[in-house]
Amino acid sequence: MSGEGGLREALTELLAVAGRAGVAEDRARSEALSLAAALAESAPGAPADWSKVVEGATTQDFFDAAVRGRRWRGAPTGALSELIADGSAEKVAYAEALAEVASAACTLGEPTMRVVGNASVAAAAQLQAAGARPLQVGTMPTTLPTGNPASPAAGQAQAAARTATQPAVEAEPPKTVEELLAELDELTGLERVKREVHRQVAVLRVEKLRTEAGLKSPTITRHLVFVGNPGTGKTTVARLVSGIYKALGLLSKGQLVEVDRSELVAGYLGQTATKTAEVVASAAGGVLFIDEAYSLTSGDTGADQYGREAVDTLVKEMEDRRDDLVVIVAGYPEPMETFIAANPGLASRFRTTIAFDDYSDDELTDILTGLSEGADYELVPQALERFREILAGTPRDRSFGNGRFARNVLEAAIGRHAWRLRDVTAPTKDQLRQILAEDLSDEAEDHTDVPEQVEQDEQGDEA
Repeated sequence: MSGEGGLREALTELLAVAGRAGVAEDRARSEALSLAAALAESAPGAPADWSKVVEGATTQDFFDAAVRGRRWRGAPTGALSELIADGSAEKVAYAEALAEVASAACTLGEPTMRVVGNASVAAAAQLQAAGARPLQVGTMPTTLPTGNPASPAAGQAQAAARTATQPAVEAEPPKTVEELLAELDELTGLERVKREVHRQVAVLRVEKLRTEAGLKSPTITRHLVFVGNPGTGKTTVARLVSGIYKALGLLSKGQLVEVDRSELVAGYLGQTATKTAEVVASAAGGVLFIDEAYSLTSGDTGADQYGREAVDTLVKEMEDRRDDLVVIVAGYPEPMETFIAANPGLASRFRTTIAFDDYSDDELTDILTGLSEGADYELVPQALERFREILAGTPRDRSFGNGRFARNVLEAAIGRHAWRLRDVTAPTKDQLRQILAEDLSDEAEDHTDVPEQVEQDEQGDEA
């Protein structure tokens, strides 16, 4: 099936599930199209195919959507996050429909091996978050790209991004605080973060009990500041915090709404207040997570009216919705200090800062292993050794992606793995699953046919 035809069909299936799940059609469509654009971003001709599915869309619309969708390459979409938080009976079906969107994204334009890797990891992230079965890599065909955008790469990538169909499941009971804290404790590294979240939960729990007992209790702000370099797990922890606050009875829904400056600021002064208020309204009952929040109050030319308008509106909305909204702002340590100090309303509401440390080599290796297992791949010992060599030769400056770097390495390795098997007529299950050391780097290859070197995304999800 042609690229746009495959994506259109996947969207139709997704919207059918969205209707049953109570997800607004416009939201489901927008998130799915953004995810598809983010996965197919490197494929020549993908913008044209994508635009055929979106009436009146331009190439710029494709790349704008790709920027928005990058955060979901390694994490559940916003709508899926809400279904999971609500224990919806449709969460698995919705995750599977998103996996099909990821699959269809690989038919856009001329798919590259990098797109294959992107789709595999993104589909696994949606399925894992919803508790669906892992990807069935053993069923992958072995035909690989030869330049035909409609079939060879599509077959390989679609199989890599697809899981077996499962029946709908009954709604699950909400997770308890203890279960969510256990999930937090299972995360790789982040020891300082875990201690602080446990402390925060203890304080809020006692405050709630004192209030219920009719005792006086100081008002403790629930809003948080997360500081750290990219890829250090800030979004993952924010998602757990939203569930914990709901389980404590502090939030009515517990969903996580993740945004950045572009989703708060409008093109004209006066429109930003409305846009910001709408975003906050969508997060009511849950957590609003603002990444790179410092961009609202500073930039290359200093503070601007648009960002200040967004901040002023945010402060007002936080006050109006103080009983059923938590805001978490995140970014680099120094700029975030300046951001909080820029507005008295922010300083009075954000009193707790949690620092996210960079990951060690051992922790990054554990993250890479976990990601590969989630996508039903196995890194052989020599591949893990090769990854450590790559880490040793990678500068750890401010732009280093931490967990995101590990995800990018895996995405590229999956593409090289598929290319390596291009001439294997009947690969074994082990061959289909095992990532070798040679799959982790471009050596002695024709660079016009193999995936590009791992790049560092400046925007996207936190690993």
